Amino acid sequence: MSWIDTPDELYPQLFQAVQDSQLLGDSKTFVDALPNGEPAAIVADYLSQQHQPDFDLSEFVASHFKLPEGDDKSLHSAERKPVREHIERLWDVLTRAQDARQPHSSLLALPRPYIVPGGRFREIYYWDSYFTMLGLAGSGRIGMIENMVANFAFLIDQIGFIPNGNRSYYCTRSQPPFFALMVELLAQTTHNQDVYRHYLPQLQREYDFWMIGAETLSEKNPVSRRVVLAGGTCLNRYWDDSSLPRQESHAEDQELAADSKRETAEVYRDIRAGAESGWDYSSRWFADEHDMASIQTTQIVPVDLNCLLYKLETVLAVAYQLTGDHPQQRFCEERAAARRKAVQTLFFDPETQFFADLLLPELQPKPSLSLAGAYPLFFELATPEQAAAVASRIHSRYLKPGGWVTTLVNTGQQWDSPNGWAPLQWIVYRGLCLYGYKTEAETGARRWIDNNLQVYQSVGALVEKYNVEQPGVLAGGGEYEVQDGFGWTNAVLSRLMDELGDEG
Repeated sequence: MSWIDTPDELYPQLFQAVQDSQLLGDSKTFVDALPNGEPAAIVADYLSQQHQPDFDLSEFVASHFKLPEGDDKSLHSAERKPVREHIERLWDVLTRAQDARQPHSSLLALPRPYIVPGGRFREIYYWDSYFTMLGLAGSGRIGMIENMVANFAFLIDQIGFIPNGNRSYYCTRSQPPFFALMVELLAQTTHNQDVYRHYLPQLQREYDFWMIGAETLSEKNPVSRRVVLAGGTCLNRYWDDSSLPRQESHAEDQELAADSKRETAEVYRDIRAGAESGWDYSSRWFADEHDMASIQTTQIVPVDLNCLLYKLETVLAVAYQLTGDHPQQRFCEERAAARRKAVQTLFFDPETQFFADLLLPELQPKPSLSLAGAYPLFFELATPEQAAAVASRIHSRYLKPGGWVTTLVNTGQQWDSPNGWAPLQWIVYRGLCLYGYKTEAETGARRWIDNNLQVYQSVGALVEKYNVEQPGVLAGGGEYEVQDGFGWTNAVLSRLMDELGDEG
């Protein structure tokens, strides 16, 4: 479809020149820019001018494109207003109206308003949005939850799945599949079971996307795209349908692939699959935990992804029960039961007493552990004995002065120590509560709240990630500067304050 033409397709030679030169600093800037004319004419101008002695690429881009705006000062509170007041104001600041179609924009126009994360993230993001919706529910903004679920259903109908974000260059991959939880949240918040029936077609299509190739799996052919055969059970991994550099991180990916001395297409696929995971990037995906060039995301069967697919199977079963389609209900229940057993038997490592990712082809537990091991508690998939072991290790090893740390390895990657992230704080908090570890849950939540408030008082903003080992110190690491806003931080902070009775 022409509406998902990507920047590298629209301006091939110009795209390469701009991204290779890192002219704009952040590689995402150019792919988010709007052309001032027809792409073919812009490319023709570039080809005719590029070898002229006085040609200036920076001036050419500035005259032919409208670049996205920079830092949004409205995300800050110079007066340090009470944090709840600041969050309520931010919901309006982060709201985007129904999109108008803009010719040759990388933005995929959505039919209803939505919330963006903030900063350089100027579009809707898939897994961010579930946590944002938790905050919207707490603020009574049910209409926006309805809008955002409808927008994701629209993307499923148009593209066949929910992309990483509503940009053309994201349409080869998804993100952690939280759509079933969004539907469940909307049904619970509105007290309306019809929500399950209404979104059943999109729930099924989402599931079909993640299970593409499942019917082709065998002992001789145990992997295909996002599916993996493990002990007779179909499990899932992260993938990307492209093996090119990410358009929004083009130069960075090329440099990493060159340094890796590996097959470039393989490296690009693993980088992209890491982006689909939402954990971009983490030692969790590396063969050598200190070297991103060893990234091997497609060789890993992630515990959190399979917990999310279990949830999708159970929500589908509920929806089919409500429609009276009992054969489909039983089919989904059987799939969910098989996946539950796999989580308890394959993903739980008796040696570490923790839930771990599995490494292909042997499906052995990966030694590098992370807070993804809390997902089985969040989805109530752990046995009581497993939950006790996991809770003990989270409390003794992952609890830091400013919240729960993502991994125990400091690599300079943003999804590693010393950083903590709002979605994982919620996953851990709820998981511990569900198994009766309320004291441990509240201890971590309180430290996270205090850390958020300390940074807020310091810089006047809520940010996407936090240094949990040194509360109040801004987090770092990763491919870009720490971003303000920030959708899921605002949401989880407000919900945890609600849980702990903190007025803020």
